[in-house]
Amino acid sequence: MDILKTVVYANPVWMWLVAVAVVALSWLILHVLTRLLVNRLKGIAQKTPSRFDDLLVDLLSRTRLPFILVVAFYAGSALLVLPDAAKAALHAVFVLALLLQAGYWADSVVTFWIRRTADRKLQQDAAAATSLSAFAFAARAAIWTLVVLVALDNLGIRITTLLAGVGIGGIAIALAVQRVLSDLFASLSILIDRPFVIGDFIVVGDLMGTVDRIGLKTTRVHSLSGEQIIFSNSDLLASRVRNYKQLYERRIAFSFGVTYQTPLDALEGIPALVEGIVENLPDVRFDRCHFKAFGPSSLDFEVVYYVVLPSYVVYMDRQQAINLAIMRAFEARGIEFAYPTQTLYVGRLGASEKQ
Repeated sequence: MDILKTVVYANPVWMWLVAVAVVALSWLILHVLTRLLVNRLKGIAQKTPSRFDDLLVDLLSRTRLPFILVVAFYAGSALLVLPDAAKAALHAVFVLALLLQAGYWADSVVTFWIRRTADRKLQQDAAAATSLSAFAFAARAAIWTLVVLVALDNLGIRITTLLAGVGIGGIAIALAVQRVLSDLFASLSILIDRPFVIGDFIVVGDLMGTVDRIGLKTTRVHSLSGEQIIFSNSDLLASRVRNYKQLYERRIAFSFGVTYQTPLDALEGIPALVEGIVENLPDVRFDRCHFKAFGPSSLDFEVVYYVVLPSYVVYMDRQQAINLAIMRAFEARGIEFAYPTQTLYVGRLGASEKQ
């Protein structure tokens, strides 16, 4: 029994054995307890509508084995008399392990929130996929940046000097990649302001198509002719974008002309005639029809109506039906459409004019 009282590094052997037993017992209890809680809570979480227990299961599942081992060693070391340097080292290792584990837990919270939000909103909002991905990336970057900075500060490194150096380097890098950063901030602006989302039909200048993807640098559009058009986000944000997905109804204005030989009574009846034709069509709201102007070779009428559905095909079907109905009605009433003509009048010169 004397050997148990032998002092090794300022502690008797029996104290070392107790410390080892505490380490082993602490690791076993924490490891087994964590596994039991995870399995138990999984069964409960599947039976309840609450999401809090799901989050708790995720957090416990992300508890790393090395962290449990470090906690066990730290608990065992508390029973021993150790040099100040050893205590400081153990404390630093414990804090680093705690910071890493906190980072994993925070990352798990972000992942849980992203998954929950995606399940709730993704079907309603096509932009949610890109918005949530960008937010998750930024949140994870902020979490691990904070973990690294706190860890460095715990190790005695002056992070203020480091941050100053990083800031100078960041300025140099920003100048070198300012175009990329411009596209990145433009992407964030698109995601926040949402002038368009995935699935919208947009027109930019003479290019048009359906938005396939909004990335950190580019936006990709599937054109009507089949190819993919890639826009730089900064250029796209600086352009005038027409979003036809937000079109709830179409305002249509068109004109036609009749000949100058058309009788006055027939001219007066044309607005009412066109109004009746337009109002008899489904999904259409008549606005007006007016004798607009005296053209070079025609008497011009202007018609305005609304198609209450955004579909382009529906608009073309209604316009075709209106055109055919107007032609049929004019033919029945003997009204002729005008086309560019010129009338040449030839007369004889008098005797005085010949001189």
